[in-house]
Amino acid sequence: MLDLKLIRENPDLVRKKLATRNGSYDIQPLLQLDEQRRSLEQERSRLQARGNEIGKLVGQKMKSGSKPDDAEIQALKDEGNQVKAKLSDLEPQEKELKVQIEERLLELPNLPSDTTPIGKNETENVEVRRWGDEYKPHHPGLLPHWEIAEKLGILNTERATKLAQARFIALLGAGAALERALISFMLDRQTAAGYLEVLPPLLVNTQSLTATGQLPKFAEESFQCKDDDLWLIPTAEVPVTNLYRDEILAAEELPIHHCAYTPCFRREAGSYGRDTRGLIRLHQFNKVELVKLVRPETSEQEHQTLVQNAEAILQALKLPYRVIELCTGDIGFGAAKCYDLEVWLPSAETYREISSCSNFGDFQARRGNIRFKEAGKKGTEFVHTLNGSGLAVGRTMAAVLENYQQPNGTVSIPEVLQPFLGRSVL
Repeated sequence: MLDLKLIRENPDLVRKKLATRNGSYDIQPLLQLDEQRRSLEQERSRLQARGNEIGKLVGQKMKSGSKPDDAEIQALKDEGNQVKAKLSDLEPQEKELKVQIEERLLELPNLPSDTTPIGKNETENVEVRRWGDEYKPHHPGLLPHWEIAEKLGILNTERATKLAQARFIALLGAGAALERALISFMLDRQTAAGYLEVLPPLLVNTQSLTATGQLPKFAEESFQCKDDDLWLIPTAEVPVTNLYRDEILAAEELPIHHCAYTPCFRREAGSYGRDTRGLIRLHQFNKVELVKLVRPETSEQEHQTLVQNAEAILQALKLPYRVIELCTGDIGFGAAKCYDLEVWLPSAETYREISSCSNFGDFQARRGNIRFKEAGKKGTEFVHTLNGSGLAVGRTMAAVLENYQQPNGTVSIPEVLQPFLGRSVL
């Protein structure tokens, strides 16, 4: 959520930054609502002051000998009753304006960082670096990962579709073991890097999704349990960040670094026709997520470290990838700055996103009311939140199957995964 004071005091700056995003955002209705609310606040303060003044005058006159039924006392009491009635009328008006202002604020995306490249869409993203070109396979007859998996008998989509619907998969035998190995490997590496592991609920309430920015804008992307105020999580970012919702942390508790493995659930609304086969775009998929809550002055460096922690998994697996800095027209709704890691898929001769590492600044913290307090100092500050995939497990498996496939139809197991699987080839 954006700071209403910032919008009020720097509307031109806010308009300029929002204009660089992909979408149209009008802050004028919000400013008008804020002006109305502030006008009502001033009127309420004036009435309260007059009400207090009337009370004092009545008390003074009573002490001076005036009687309760004196005309002057009665006139003051009548005015006091009128003031109370006006205050009573103002209260629901203020509440309604507050609701409307919050609704408007929740619809606005984050402001891009000053260092985020300005661009209209993904074609104007900036490639930062590449790694691992020497590990790209070059032998002929490279197959897409779903064909490899089906030939090895480790993936079944037809039976999974029978159980649920399209874009669900079932992993069998070595496929299930490889998925489990990847999860364990990722968690081991990230906990060794200093992240505290969390195993959170897979169902969260509306307030949780609102705090991290999925609601109200992306309701159509999530699976809702309609008989309860519960939603299946689209990513562990939601429950892990919300562990600290409505809390004031001690400054010495920061930074907080968490990692979490969870299944994730997304409708992928509007994406039909893209990646309909394989492990790239599923309704249910596994992911290891990295979440940070940090002090504002350290968030930029924490962001760079988060990206490096995600890269370390790809490097250990010897999977070629590149780092992309997203431009203002392509960053997510809540992000101020974002880097995508894209892994090489040789069957398509292209890089595909495998991790999105975002710095949200205080955007999520304002929505979730997550603050910290310095000992001995007045007031509190909002934390900065960051997160990124470390990594998307299914997409990592797809990259392993394609980059490690052999001319004889087998798939070599990356060396770092062999202890988890007890084998060197599929």
